[in-house]
Amino acid sequence: MTPPFVTRYLIALNQHKLIGFATFFLITGISGIVAIQPTPAPIYRAEGRLIYTTPVKVFSQTGVEISEQGKQLLTQGTLLADNVVKEVAAGMQVSSKDIVKNTQVKLPKEGAQFISVIYRDKNKEISAAIVDMLMKKMVEQSRFINTSQLRRIIEVIEERLPKAEAELREAEQKLEQYDRLQGPALFAAKDGTLVGGITGSQQQQRSLEIQLEGVEAQYSSLIERLGLTPDQAYTSSALSADPIIASLRAQILDTETQMELLKGQLRPQHPTMIELRKQQQTYETLLQARGAEVLGGNGFTSPLPSQIRQDSTLDPARQALANQLVALQTQRESLQRQLAATQRTEQELRQQYQQLPNKQLERGRLAQQVAFKQEFYNKLQVALADSKIAEAETESSLAIAGIAEPKAIMTQTASNPIVTLAIGGVIGIVVGAGVILLLSTLDNTLYTPEDVKPILRDNGVPLLGDLPTIGLKSYRGEVAIITRPEALELEFYERFRTNLRLREEPAVKVVLVTSTAANEGKTIVAYNLAIASAQAGMRTLLVEGDLRSHSVAQSQEVIHLMDAPLEPLRFYGSKTECIHLAQDFENLYILPSLGPLRKAAGILESSEMKHLLEDARGRFDFVVVDSPSLSRCNDALLLQPFTDGIVLVTRPGYTQGSILSQVIEELEENEVLLGAVINDIKQLQPPVPVDSGRGYSAVDTPVDQTPADQHKVTSGVGSRK
Repeated sequence: MTPPFVTRYLIALNQHKLIGFATFFLITGISGIVAIQPTPAPIYRAEGRLIYTTPVKVFSQTGVEISEQGKQLLTQGTLLADNVVKEVAAGMQVSSKDIVKNTQVKLPKEGAQFISVIYRDKNKEISAAIVDMLMKKMVEQSRFINTSQLRRIIEVIEERLPKAEAELREAEQKLEQYDRLQGPALFAAKDGTLVGGITGSQQQQRSLEIQLEGVEAQYSSLIERLGLTPDQAYTSSALSADPIIASLRAQILDTETQMELLKGQLRPQHPTMIELRKQQQTYETLLQARGAEVLGGNGFTSPLPSQIRQDSTLDPARQALANQLVALQTQRESLQRQLAATQRTEQELRQQYQQLPNKQLERGRLAQQVAFKQEFYNKLQVALADSKIAEAETESSLAIAGIAEPKAIMTQTASNPIVTLAIGGVIGIVVGAGVILLLSTLDNTLYTPEDVKPILRDNGVPLLGDLPTIGLKSYRGEVAIITRPEALELEFYERFRTNLRLREEPAVKVVLVTSTAANEGKTIVAYNLAIASAQAGMRTLLVEGDLRSHSVAQSQEVIHLMDAPLEPLRFYGSKTECIHLAQDFENLYILPSLGPLRKAAGILESSEMKHLLEDARGRFDFVVVDSPSLSRCNDALLLQPFTDGIVLVTRPGYTQGSILSQVIEELEENEVLLGAVINDIKQLQPPVPVDSGRGYSAVDTPVDQTPADQHKVTSGVGSRK
């Protein structure tokens, strides 16, 4: 038996043979062109050497550093820069591409001092001249690199110098401004003035507190002796000292005395009494006005006459005490204000003393910034002067050490054309075969049953049968539907049908047949499965559910009415008109398709189609529904709810592996997939008669299995993994 890999490769060879032949002839042709090439002319190799140099005498440190850096920058890219190549090409009148192609620069290894410049050319003199010019231009390139570095350094320093000077001036101004504001406080702290001020303030507070205690003692004593507050003492003293108030008090007292004497003799309405009351009121009004003048009141806050008379009764001794109390009140308030002012002054001095370390730190920070800015500015000045001196001393980091005599490179001898062609032919065969193998690997089509079975096995899909290619003697017409009851191919479909019947519960009565894509033979499988079921004596119905294609029921001489496609719902609603008996097989009934129809999905979802399939489940022993491929439309998924499951048809040479895996995964999620069959297998031997009606032949049982194992195999046919 041919291995699957060989079979697949032979199929790929048959499909891609033109590409394989084209690859073979292409490589053979190239080898032929190589074989007829003439013997190449000798090539001369000229080699020159450049040596690293060190400045003899320099006056700047920057010059030494630039020289060392220039050596590190001398790479093959910088030595063979575009400007060097173009100048040499123009001077020697050769192509720049030829110079880049034929020039080789070998940089020195660790510890070496020489750079090798190699040029190859067919002309001995030209190779030496180009090497000589290349080395001269490389020396100039090195000097240009060093000069460019110095110019960049000078430009950077000159660009940063004004900014550094401005930052230095700004730092100096900040320090100067801080000294103007905080300098006196810092100076006072240094010479002890601030501490002396705090001590003097504390001594002054103690003196004021002593004076205030003495005043408080006198103050309290006078208040206790007089029985008056300082405000009352001031009022009484002022009123008692005024002569007008004293005169008015005397007149009021005289009037009151007269009224008291006449009260027993005269009635209150007597003119004399009325006159005396008027005089009393007049005196009281004048007394109130005078009291307001003395005390500084106005018409709204003037004291009452009775209060004025009462407060103006101090004798000279009490009046002197009242004046002393008022003076002590003034002195007491003055001492309190002085003490508060002294305390505030001490607090301010203490705050200044507490802030003194921060101020000193701030000044130190500002002074440090000035020092840093000054140091940076000085370094820039020194670096600028050093770089300008180095610019005048700049030299190349390379020097020409010499050039060797050009030597001829050994050329290869001419090869045998026959051997070259033979090698090219072998390589062409190998490469052509490899291209075909690569194309077969990239091809996603499953070409052999051995390619299909692993996918089914990995996805847990039962293989319900291997179906053969139907011979020409077994069918009539263009469609490979078996019409001869004696055809040997029916035995494979009988085995397929038996495997469906042997599935675990629930039993399969209505099965839907579909495929992943077109041309996989799902209609052939559906018809032949129905024929196998009818031959087994079961009342079988074949439903052509592909309403998007023409009917193939004419192979059984079944033709629907001409006007049926005009009213498809009425056709499927009439159970007597739509179902016909096949001519070649008993027990086989066919429901032909009216296709192609424009609204196929709507008809499949109609209640007429639903009732028709439900009625068929009760009237027939086995129902096979043919549906369109899944890649074409979703009609199979619309019909599936009316069936017991789906049988997926695959066909080597047509089924795509990725599409098959995707379809199986989607169907397995809904648990509607009963299994799959492999259709159109060529050179498949007919099975021997089945034993015990299990659908397995004797040749299918492995020889190393026990009877118990055989029973497990036969009883599990068609079950899911």
